[in-house]
Parts: sequence; C-alpha cells; structure tokens
Amino acid sequence: MIVRPRPGALQLFFILRGSILPQIALKIAFISLLACVVVACYENGLLNSLKGLSAPPFSLLGVALSVFLGFRNSTCYDRWWEARKQWGELIIQTRSLARESQALLVGEQNAALRERLLKRSIAFAYALVAQLRHEDTLAAIRERVSAEELARLQTRRNVPDSLLYWMHQDLAACVQEGRLSDILYPRLAGHLDALGASQAICERIKNTPTPFAYSLLLHRTAWLFCLLLPFGLVSSLQLLTPIVVAIIAYTFFGLDALGDELEDPFGLADNDLPLNALVRSLERDVLEVLGEPLPEPLLPRRYVLN
Repeated sequence: MIVRPRPGALQLFFILRGSILPQIALKIAFISLLACVVVACYENGLLNSLKGLSAPPFSLLGVALSVFLGFRNSTCYDRWWEARKQWGELIIQTRSLARESQALLVGEQNAALRERLLKRSIAFAYALVAQLRHEDTLAAIRERVSAEELARLQTRRNVPDSLLYWMHQDLAACVQEGRLSDILYPRLAGHLDALGASQAICERIKNTPTPFAYSLLLHRTAWLFCLLLPFGLVSSLQLLTPIVVAIIAYTFFGLDALGDELEDPFGLADNDLPLNALVRSLERDVLEVLGEPLPEPLLPRRYVLN
C-alpha cells in the first residue's frame, strides 16, 4: 500500500511509484503511435473519407464506457475495502483475546495454556496471509509453532482453521478440568469464532473474482474504443489528435488496470493491502501482552508499506 504525504500540483505529473502508468505505458505508446500514423495519412490525403466523420458518436461511446468502468472499479474497491475491514476486525479480536486470556486464564496451571493460545493466534494470522497469497503456510509459521505442532499440520489442508480448532480444544479442555468457568468460556471462544468468520470472508473475496465475461467485455470495449478514436478525431483535431488520444487512453486503460489490481486485495502489488505490516503489528501487540521481546515494526520503503 502506498503511504506518502500528499504531493503538490507539480509533483503529481512526475510520480511513478504507486501509479498505474508503468503497467499501461506500452498500451498508451501503441495507441499514440497509431494516432500519429493516422494523422500522417490524413495530412497526405490518404484518408479523405474521414472528413465527414464527426466526434459526437465517439463521445457517446466514451461516456457509456466510462460509466461501465466506473461501476467495475467501484465493485473492485468494495472488495478491497471489505478485505481491509476484515483484517481490522481480525486485529481487534486478537487483541481482545490476548487481554482476556491474561485476565481470565489466571494461575500457574494456566500459564502454558495462555502462552500456547496467544502464540497460536499469531501463527493463525501468518498462516492466513500465506494461504491468501497461495504461499507455503507451513513455512510462514515454522518459527511460531512447536516442532510437534508443525509435524501435525503437515497433513492438514487448511492450516489456519486447524490452529483455531486446536485453540477451541484447549479452551474446552480447560472448562472440563475446572480451570475455566463455563460462563467465561463463551467470551474467549467468541473471539475464536470471530477470527474464523474473518477468515471465511477473506477466502470468499479471494476465491470469488468478478465475473470473467464482464471484465472481458470491458477489456475489449476499451481497446476497440481507443483503436478507433484516432480515426474519429483526426478530422477535427488534426495534429493535436495524438495528444488527446494519449490522454483518453491513459484514463480508460488506467481505470481498467486499476480495477484488475484492486480485485485481488491480498497480492503484492503497490496498491494491495499491507498484510505483512498488519500481521507484524498484531504480533507485536500479542507479544507485548506475553512480556516477550518485540520484533521491529515494518515501515514504508520508498513510500510502499508491505
């Protein structure tokens, strides 16, 4: 995620870090080159048939395309924001679990349980990040669980859910042994249920992309519009056609590419969620409750936080 002070008016034209421009530069260059060729042909009398072609039809098509692109970007941003809200909820529930575990699981007999419960909550967050990014979940938690637990997780398909299951088992055993009241148990178990709900919502966002046919239609329409645009504007703009076409192509291709980037908020692109930084913040909060040394927080590098 891009984290930087708001740039000035002049800086806006030269910022590339976090901009969508590097991803669409070749497309804009191709459309601009096509516009230059169309202008050259028109000036040499090779496209006289375009003199009767007016710009209003292209204006209407451009308005319709911008509406559809705006709707898609709004949908993709909703996915991005929903993912951010769920990670905020995950942090809230983990912090609450840490505080209440220290308050309710008291005594020396519960000390090992408290530590195991909270360290598994950290491992859960790291495993969830790896799962959402299709990375090795076991490698992500190797230093955060015991060797015995890591061996047991080798055969587990859903590592984050398995960690939550074991945490529930520990709390249930604590109730059965009389070390935790059955009245207080729902408070701690409720936090685990909330973590499981956040995981399920993140999995829904990850595994349910926007309909492919809808995205394909917008991709094709944006390309066709930008390819035909020089032919529709050359009779009225002439030498200014490549400049205007490049600006319009930047807008449409940029919105299209930005929608693709926001559609998967769990990736590693500059504008995706800073999951590594969020998990590190969660880890620091839990370890502070346990009284253990804290890892360094992750800070933005070249305005990118991840």
